[in-house]
Amino acid sequence: MSLLNKFHTLIILVAVLLGLLLTQIPLVEAHAASFIIPFLMLMLYGLFLAMPLRGLKQGFLHKRFVTISLLINFVWTPLLAYLLGYLFLSDQQALWIGFVMLMVTPCTDWYIIFTGISKGNTVLAAAILPLNLLLQVVLLPVYLLLFFNQTGMLPIEALLEGILLVIAVPFGLAQATRFFMLSSRRQTMFQDRLLPFFESMQIVFLGLAITAMFASEGKLLLGNLEVLYVMLIPLLIFFIINFVLSRLAGRWAGFSYADSVSLSLTTLARNSPVSLAIAVAAFPDTPLIALALIVGPLVELPVLGLFSQALLLFRRKLVSK
Repeated sequence: MSLLNKFHTLIILVAVLLGLLLTQIPLVEAHAASFIIPFLMLMLYGLFLAMPLRGLKQGFLHKRFVTISLLINFVWTPLLAYLLGYLFLSDQQALWIGFVMLMVTPCTDWYIIFTGISKGNTVLAAAILPLNLLLQVVLLPVYLLLFFNQTGMLPIEALLEGILLVIAVPFGLAQATRFFMLSSRRQTMFQDRLLPFFESMQIVFLGLAITAMFASEGKLLLGNLEVLYVMLIPLLIFFIINFVLSRLAGRWAGFSYADSVSLSLTTLARNSPVSLAIAVAAFPDTPLIALALIVGPLVELPVLGLFSQALLLFRRKLVSK
């Protein structure tokens, strides 16, 4: 993980503030929206570039870990997210949809940092990454149709077109790049130059997309500052419940400390970039959905830092016994 990615939270905050400043310039505000999807597609291209398809096979080798994490991430978590949204966000359906989109997409990149900080099994955490990415892209429209098809806010065709544009196109280009460079004499260039460049630039492209979004919709945020505290409670409840559940599940399964940490972090961290890309493409006329997906990480990342320290405290107690 690059040094830039370690400052994920700071970069997002700077991008938000820069976008809010630029939104005061009418010319920038008028054209900023056209840059959002290209920057997100570049970010996702870099993410998919580092993800070989054979990684899916490796993820299935840890059967008990895979089974428990998939049940939590793709069965329990969607139900919990919908319930929390119903309890706290039902009067603001755009935020409710954004909240669910964030919660049903497990993180596929920087959660490994928190796993390492907590002395977890980073190899195991990385092994399930491709499987999580594939399932969240496939299942996200299923969850949205299941939960929100009757709201009148869900443009099914636009949702599918958005997934095709911002997920399928970068994925296809990334896999084509991998095949071309690894099957030729350019393997060294691919490993030493291309991959490190895009690994470092992923967070930059995300930051540029967020800057463009806030430059385009900054006035909307300034007129809806209540979004920050409206989403705070359901986000905190979600993380606390899933943290406790993952710890209990790891203990029940007889996992080692390192493996149970990997389970906790892969079921806590969420994938805001993927869900944000889909939201921007599928709901261009409902920016509050995308706004919810930007607010989420501002709460999530400090919480993950606190949970990492709690896990280290558990580890010290185990060692001292």
